[in-house]
Amino acid sequence: MRDAELHETLSAYDFEETLARLTAAIAQAGLMLFARFDHQAGARTAGLDMPPTTVLVYGHAKGGTPIMQAVPQVALDLPLRVLVRQREDGRTVIAFHPIGAMLRRAGVAEALAGRLDPAQQMLVKALAG
Repeated sequence: MRDAELHETLSAYDFEETLARLTAAIAQAGLMLFARFDHQAGARTAGLDMPPTTVLVYGHAKGGTPIMQAVPQVALDLPLRVLVRQREDGRTVIAFHPIGAMLRRAGVAEALAGRLDPAQQMLVKALAG
């Protein structure tokens, strides 16, 4: 995974199938799904329209706690998040900020900074058809 500001992956699946594959991958990896924010539903309650857009918040205390103990400020960016959205052309993409790069910029030691990369890489693998 590159140290880019944003990682986007085009899904071969529709929006609902993409969400299902990601939530299954999170559970199969032994991670917790802490929250699911349905921005489309929120927009609807405000009388607005937006394409399907959901953010999943996930992780595990065993992975994040040692990092937050080393550099407490990174708690602002943990647990992990992934955006699932339907583009204007109808295709579904996922996006996330590569956590390793963010942790390195925050001063987390290399031994800890790459610790959560596999939890993001497994999302991309879950969409490989």
